Amino acid sequence: MAYSRRKFIKQSAIAAAGTYAGTLGFSAKSYARILGANDRVRVGLVGFSDRFRSSLFPAFLASNKELNFDLIAVSDIWKYRREEGQAYLKEKMGHDITACVNNDELYNVKDLDAVFITSSDFQHALHCIEAVKAGCDAYVEKPFAETMEDNRAALKAVKETGKIVQIGSQRRSGSNYKAAEDFIKSGKFGDISMVELTWNVNQPGRWRRPELVAKLKEQDTDWKRFLLNRPYEPFDPRKYLEYRLFWPYSSGMPGQWMSHQIDTVHWFSGLKHPRSVVANGGIYTWKDGRKNWDTTTAVFDYGPSGDPSNGFQVIFSSRMQNGDERPAEIYYSNGGELNLITNTVSPEGGLTEKFASAMNMKPNLLPNVTLADKSVQAVAAANTGADTLVLNHVRNWMECIRSRKQPNAPVEAGYYHSIANIMTNAAVRTGTKATFNESTQDVMAGGKVFKY
Repeated sequence: MAYSRRKFIKQSAIAAAGTYAGTLGFSAKSYARILGANDRVRVGLVGFSDRFRSSLFPAFLASNKELNFDLIAVSDIWKYRREEGQAYLKEKMGHDITACVNNDELYNVKDLDAVFITSSDFQHALHCIEAVKAGCDAYVEKPFAETMEDNRAALKAVKETGKIVQIGSQRRSGSNYKAAEDFIKSGKFGDISMVELTWNVNQPGRWRRPELVAKLKEQDTDWKRFLLNRPYEPFDPRKYLEYRLFWPYSSGMPGQWMSHQIDTVHWFSGLKHPRSVVANGGIYTWKDGRKNWDTTTAVFDYGPSGDPSNGFQVIFSSRMQNGDERPAEIYYSNGGELNLITNTVSPEGGLTEKFASAMNMKPNLLPNVTLADKSVQAVAAANTGADTLVLNHVRNWMECIRSRKQPNAPVEAGYYHSIANIMTNAAVRTGTKATFNESTQDVMAGGKVFKY
């Protein structure tokens, strides 16, 4: 009997699984999904979201034919979204799409190799665990995790299974950000002294979904499955669809916006997480029942553990009452600034001759350097189409599924941005300084481990 390459690889892998499954955490089912170099990669979707439809899917379509990828299934626990997703994807892909009522059904789909995870913020880490344990590679939207318990469990699962996981931190696939990383790590910038991060909007309905909320009925979804490991509470369509406004389903500004920007701090500096975080803010304008702030300022201390004299400060600020959504990321040194709005390095604010001579010092001024073509912008990619960053990032994940190399934003990037997010949320929720316990990998606030 003639066998296809895929079938041969699967049978060989299943036999091998009996030897290795116990030590590496793989199942025979996981081994059955190892790809041959020329096999078509079959992809599923966890959560038919606006984010997927407007940005990730166009990026997928830009490369799927060239790289021989196909999208074959969608899982969504809400009947309306599931049917909408099935019809939309069928039209775009030109073939039938399997609609799954939950992820158990999804991972029983034959020959499923990889998934996009674009579910609710608090579900990302848990859905990642499901995916990799089912033998699938995954593109996991940020924030990676909203609690350290979920964060640790997801990191462990990914490392044990060896699956390719790309975190949706698309700045890591931008030429301007890569140029900034190179400039800072080369030593030409000097020591980072401070970083200013801002992300402002003026949208009364931001994160609101009133039309969808009116359509959602409890009998058409699975509320208990939605909650996963969060404390039980009665069905609430707003928390289901407007989860970004409600803790513990989302941290709001830290998880949605800061996670992108704080990731560049970790990437450029080589530091894994803050030493401490304090935060202030409140719900000053949009008094619509939300629990997450509409105005936030968080101040971070970064540097080597146990050496408070060596480090730098990061300020993240965000407001939802005024702003045109042009995220700002500016890195400062004694010699000037690196500005990721303009994608330039300049001597702006550097130590001039006038002030240096008064202290018997030499002036310190950075050169003028362009980091990228002017067409490359630090855009708010979460709310645009498949811009260059997203196109590059999705393609990088797809290429790494083929090569089995680590992607631009591996699971560790998600783990560490989540520590910063959770520390910020702990400072917000408790009104105290948040720190991180290296030995237990716990976020601490008010002398206690922060959970909810």
